[in-house]
Amino acid sequence: MFSRKSLTLIVLALMCTIPAISQVVTLDSCRNMALHNNKQMRILARKVEQAGYQKDEAFAAYLPSIDFTGGYLYNSKKISMFDSDQYLPVKSFDIATQSYQFDVVKNPVTGQPVLDPATGQPIPSQVAYLPKKALEYDIHNVFFGAVTLTQPVFMGGKIVALNKITQFAEKLAATMHDRQAQDIIYAVDGAYWQVVSLKAKEKLCVSYVDLLDTLHNNVKAMIRQGMATESDLLTVDVKLNSANVDLVKVRDGLVLSRMALAQLCGLSPDTQMCLADEDLDVKSSHLPGNTTMPSNQYNMQEVYDRRDDIRALELGIKIREQQANVARASMMPNLALVAGYSFSNPNVFNGFKKRFDGQWNVGAMLTIPLWHWGGNYNKYRAAKVETDIARLELDDAKDLIDLQVSQAAFKASEAVKTYEMTLSNISKADDNLRHAQLGYREGVMTTQNVMEAQTAWLKAYSEKIDAEIDVRLCDVYLAKTLGTLTY
Repeated sequence: MFSRKSLTLIVLALMCTIPAISQVVTLDSCRNMALHNNKQMRILARKVEQAGYQKDEAFAAYLPSIDFTGGYLYNSKKISMFDSDQYLPVKSFDIATQSYQFDVVKNPVTGQPVLDPATGQPIPSQVAYLPKKALEYDIHNVFFGAVTLTQPVFMGGKIVALNKITQFAEKLAATMHDRQAQDIIYAVDGAYWQVVSLKAKEKLCVSYVDLLDTLHNNVKAMIRQGMATESDLLTVDVKLNSANVDLVKVRDGLVLSRMALAQLCGLSPDTQMCLADEDLDVKSSHLPGNTTMPSNQYNMQEVYDRRDDIRALELGIKIREQQANVARASMMPNLALVAGYSFSNPNVFNGFKKRFDGQWNVGAMLTIPLWHWGGNYNKYRAAKVETDIARLELDDAKDLIDLQVSQAAFKASEAVKTYEMTLSNISKADDNLRHAQLGYREGVMTTQNVMEAQTAWLKAYSEKIDAEIDVRLCDVYLAKTLGTLTY
């Protein structure tokens, strides 16, 4: 068996792929289609996903990082320890002193060491010959690499602040997604009830045309009986033509309204949709019960807690507070543990032999900011000011919401009162029309009297339709203002 969600998705898919088929849709299905197909909703959903990845990225800063660096170098020359051939003095073992001593050339007459005129040092009697090439190393092709590990220990609170920022940013993205959803629902509801209103007015206009057409036939019959004049007939004809023009205008508006609703639902503008509420009897009363309370009876703190825009501003304050902490961290010392292993070929640890060899190391790295000409401190102060600005914006938004709730509750209450008055007017308009038609048949009422009664009847029902739709829209706006609009 299919779940309710699966069936909904199937219906949405059929509606999106077969626009030519007339479909009966409810207000809820229009809402679902709009939420499913709206591109802004898709963008915001991806932003929520993006914020989740950024949160995971920030958490990784707590953990040690491991990096590898490697490379290859070609050197044009070999490396040599000497710039020329070397002649190094040697020592011999002196039995008398039991030690190694340099043998030097002595004057056979005086027995004193002969000194080198250039250096003033004794001239050795024996030297070891060390050619330059003996200490030349081939470093034409050098391969090297290093693996390093870094573990942050103290970063001045920067890592903690960045993690909190990403957590708040994820919640903010979800809040903006919900706020967009409520805006879409409000727009869909307005478009939906606009179609219902125009459909009801179309039926009303058809009924009005029928009344005028009936009157037209009656006047023609009375002309034949000599009880009416051609002037009466012309007056009715003008009124009938005007009513037909109004009917065309209403039908044109209905077509355009259906296009607007289809566009909001993410469908092709030429999609044929039949709304579930548009077939209701225009003369019946089917308004749901109203539960509007006076504005002073609403718990405003609860309203603030439900409002997505307030939550967004509150999250913005928290983000800016942590951004100030990040700025403050730039003035704090940073400490990290480091370890690594480096290697090369030829390697410097084993006589530049043609093989890989290396060494490991461990230590700590401390960075202390000393002087930056006040740049870091001014950055911190700017962040604090930005936080204060965000708090003021929150207070201003709450004041605006107080006004919105008061106005929305007042409009909703007045809309209900207006609707109740239109119901009373309808009853009177029906009686007035009935008496006018009866009087016309009995010859005590003129054609003009009947047309005036018909016009009053049309106005009464038109005002009832407008009032009914206004009540529904006011209820939706009040729910949106109170943060109770669900989807």
